[in-house]
Amino acid sequence: MLFIVAALLLLGVLMGTVAHAPLPFTAGAAVAIAVWLGVFALRERHARRRGPSAH
Repeated sequence: MLFIVAALLLLGVLMGTVAHAPLPFTAGAAVAIAVWLGVFALRERHARRRGPSAH
């Protein structure tokens, strides 16, 4: 997952609008996205261990 974030960040720096943003902003955004993906992955893993929902 972190590899994907790093690859997208590198692609954005080389070819996208991220090249025009300051480096601290870009790094902060990358960290925020990585945390968001990590939380999502943990929630999905937890949901799979609990079994199907009763909804």
